[in-house]
Amino acid sequence: MTERRMPMRPPDRSAAPSGARAEPRRSMAVCALIGVAVMAAVDEIVFHQILHWHHFYDRSTTGAGLLSDGLLHTAELLMLVAGFFLYADLRRRRALAPAHARAGLLLGLGGFQLFDGIVDHKLLRLHQIRYGVDVTPYDWAWNLSGAVLLLLGVALAVRATRRAPAGPAA
Repeated sequence: MTERRMPMRPPDRSAAPSGARAEPRRSMAVCALIGVAVMAAVDEIVFHQILHWHHFYDRSTTGAGLLSDGLLHTAELLMLVAGFFLYADLRRRRALAPAHARAGLLLGLGGFQLFDGIVDHKLLRLHQIRYGVDVTPYDWAWNLSGAVLLLLGVALAVRATRRAPAGPAA
């Protein structure tokens, strides 16, 4: 008689090692902060500096636009440094929940992009993606890519929450 083996489920890597307590919410929040900072950096470096398509605030002089870019860059760097210090603290205490952290990163990336595309571009009209052209395809590409990142983050967050080991809430 042959013994039937059930397929083994891969180990849950979202859990902290034994003796440590994972902090899923904090892991997600810290990496969301990093995601916001990274996407702000990509926007500022690519669209503001390399392509010269716009400044953060384009409704005034070039000097005001450059100042607004500098303030955006300062905010993004502060968020990035703070995020990495908080991330290092989670790692040091062995409290990082990797699956939740990945979800948070995507939530931050997509959240920034959608906020920028909807609030900054359309509601507040601080700037457009590009000037002198029909912005419709740019708006669609910007907002759809942000929505995809955000939805991937939501899917990963739901998956991580469902796979998290049962126990006291953190």
